[in-house]
Amino acid sequence: MSASQISPAPIRLYLIDDHALFREGLVALLSQQPDFRVEGTSDRVAPALDAIVAAQPDLVLLDVDLGSERAIDFLYAARQAGVTARILVVTAGISDAEAVALIREGVAGIFHKHSPPQELCSVVRKVAAGDVCLEPRYLKGLFQTIDRNSVKSTPTLTDRELVVVRFLLRGLANKEIGDRIGMSESSVKSILRGLFDKLGVRTRSQLVKIALEQYSALL
Repeated sequence: MSASQISPAPIRLYLIDDHALFREGLVALLSQQPDFRVEGTSDRVAPALDAIVAAQPDLVLLDVDLGSERAIDFLYAARQAGVTARILVVTAGISDAEAVALIREGVAGIFHKHSPPQELCSVVRKVAAGDVCLEPRYLKGLFQTIDRNSVKSTPTLTDRELVVVRFLLRGLANKEIGDRIGMSESSVKSILRGLFDKLGVRTRSQLVKIALEQYSALL
């Protein structure tokens, strides 16, 4: 067989989604493509991370809502583990703030589950080849996080304040944040009020914007 007749290596994929029906349907769809090879699937972060480190896939298809975990949890863990696979988020929908947080954390694309199946296959090929794919609705939120006139001096945040901000970026409500860190909802509100005063903002969305602009390296 000549070099021109050798088929290119398949795109090796790994799927993370906590809905078994959707996950298995996605495996069936992707496995039909001659240039795709599904290396494995999982519904949780820890087993997925172990399998990805072992299999070294080219691309991870990642759901946002993983039950008690979120996509951002996987991204933090993957960064610590040295995962180099590109990440394509496949979701039914997320807030602009969380989309921006995922983009800041390095995902190569965000794709909506309501899109046609063949469109997903096309996006997988593009992202695996090094392109990016972002739903247009998130572009406004991304550009709004860039403020060329933002104040250069940044107040120091405590470890507890940084933890609260991280969960805020994941779209969690005050009670959910409190449950995660073992605090009352009123204590979380108190920390947020302190952050509002320290950073000179009045709303949660303004706090998210400042966090992404000035503290992304710490988040």
